[in-house]
Amino acid sequence: MSRRVEIGVTERARTLRSNATREERKVWELLSRYRPKFTRQFPIGPYVVDFACRRAKLVVEIDGGQHAESRRDLLRDQWLAEQGWSVFRVWNSDVRENPIGAVEVILARAAESLGGTHPEPLPSREGRTRRPIAS
Repeated sequence: MSRRVEIGVTERARTLRSNATREERKVWELLSRYRPKFTRQFPIGPYVVDFACRRAKLVVEIDGGQHAESRRDLLRDQWLAEQGWSVFRVWNSDVRENPIGAVEVILARAAESLGGTHPEPLPSREGRTRRPIAS
């Protein structure tokens, strides 16, 4: 039986998750509160993307200036597009200067990809009581 994702790609995703950049951690802290759901360090084929909204088929990359004109990134983006994914890049400097604004732009892009569905925050847990643990 073949694996859906190769072991090496899965291990790389785990490593990237535990060694996320400061900007990636900040975006995840804010983005994980909202719907549609995003996954971080998500393997797609031979690649691992920073964030993916599977429902919207949207990849979000949080990148530094070294990615501005990267041929490798261009080839990767083309491959992802051939698989039906759209790629959206957010620069590290934008996240550092305005993290909330960066996440709002990401959520707007996800909503656009879903045909205008407005992403909403998860409901608050305030005032809820815990269910008793079944014995």
